[in-house]
Amino acid sequence: MENDNIVVGLDVGTTKIVAMIGRENQYGKVEILGIGRTKSLGVHRGVVNNITQTIQSIQQALQQAESNSKTEVEEVTVGIAGQHIRSLQHSDYITRQKPEEVIDDEDIENLCDQVHKLVMLPGEEIIHVLPQEYKVDGQSEIVEPRGMSGGRLEANFHVVVGQISSIRNIARCVQNSGLNLNGMTLEPLASADAVLSQEEKEAGVAIIDIGGGTTDLAIFKDGIIRHTAVIPFGGNVITEDIKEGCSIIEKQAELLKIKFGSAWPGENKENEIVSIPGLRGREPKEISLKNLSKIIHYRAVEIIEQVFLEIKNYGHEEQKKKLIAGIVITGGGAQLKHLKQLVEYVTGMDTRVGFPNEHLAGDTDDEIASPMYATAVGLVMDSLKRQVEEKREAQEAQQEELENSENIEENITDQPETEEKIHRDKDSFLHEDYESKKPAEPKRSFFDKFFDKVKDFLDKAE
Repeated sequence: MENDNIVVGLDVGTTKIVAMIGRENQYGKVEILGIGRTKSLGVHRGVVNNITQTIQSIQQALQQAESNSKTEVEEVTVGIAGQHIRSLQHSDYITRQKPEEVIDDEDIENLCDQVHKLVMLPGEEIIHVLPQEYKVDGQSEIVEPRGMSGGRLEANFHVVVGQISSIRNIARCVQNSGLNLNGMTLEPLASADAVLSQEEKEAGVAIIDIGGGTTDLAIFKDGIIRHTAVIPFGGNVITEDIKEGCSIIEKQAELLKIKFGSAWPGENKENEIVSIPGLRGREPKEISLKNLSKIIHYRAVEIIEQVFLEIKNYGHEEQKKKLIAGIVITGGGAQLKHLKQLVEYVTGMDTRVGFPNEHLAGDTDDEIASPMYATAVGLVMDSLKRQVEEKREAQEAQQEELENSENIEENITDQPETEEKIHRDKDSFLHEDYESKKPAEPKRSFFDKFFDKVKDFLDKAE
């Protein structure tokens, strides 16, 4: 099988590690070739706390995916999440030396570099700088300042911050699994790519990705990401409550939650009971489904209220910031029965469950189109985007190089001189003028530069 256009998304979660191999088909949809899923050992609330176990889990997931797709992979795009991720709003400005000249990419880059000077807590580093809107000489609500003239360029930024050691640990696990790290993406952004439409992002929407260890939130308005947050609770806390409340083991609690669990207690009658086998010959335990749904309900309400507090902190109650498209819930936790109704009840906002099937090829298994795999699908999509961008940049550089070499040949053949002088002039031309005519380095995003720093650290650590 051709490996050129094949990409891999690696979702390192608290409960599961998913490796998804895919490629783009002729209709521009994502075709999933293979998927590997293993129990996540060594990850707690999105943070690696046992390198060896995490490496083993990653390798198992990769082997499964390779076996299913009958292809070998070398590079992966990995998601970053975890309770260490936080975000903040920040405003900054630069004063331009030549106000009469138009604003270009260099000015925008200088403004973003200013943000990097922010003082962070020990061990934290800025991993994403996302401009919201700009001001030029006091004129506000500018979305695209390039091409305008002005002396003072200001912007409001959404800044995402994380613990550098946690990110390096995930990168090290990937590298020690025998893989090259092709890219890193924030998991809330990957999930958003997989389940949200552009119309929803324009209208205003909050995506809630309920994982095992954490709940990720990303808010979009006017097509721009406005707020991100990671709440350190997820489906595992509900399982833990069932385990304690019903005095059963964790495996049974998880099965109960998946098969009979509901976030709405009114759905179950008082006399509905499920029998759980006793341990080592003990009597079976009878559990009321009404009580089970009450346990789930209280914890689910707590998680939703924490998320809603973040939505209110963003400013959803202001008319200008209103989220018209409401809430989209995704992730493994979104499969809990009646959770959609509970979210609507607590927040008063329209809610739907986000499935990643819109971007997937028509013949994809229903299991892969589940909310559980939204992040993995988003990572595959991000990797495909990166691959297209790299090819386009390589073609542009090649084209420019070809044009430059043709110009050099023309300059030399125009002069009827001795062969020795031609060679001398050619060398001189190559060394002096060609340097200035080389294709410019492609503009790298702030996140790409951060990713380069992580790779550089790993290379030096070897």
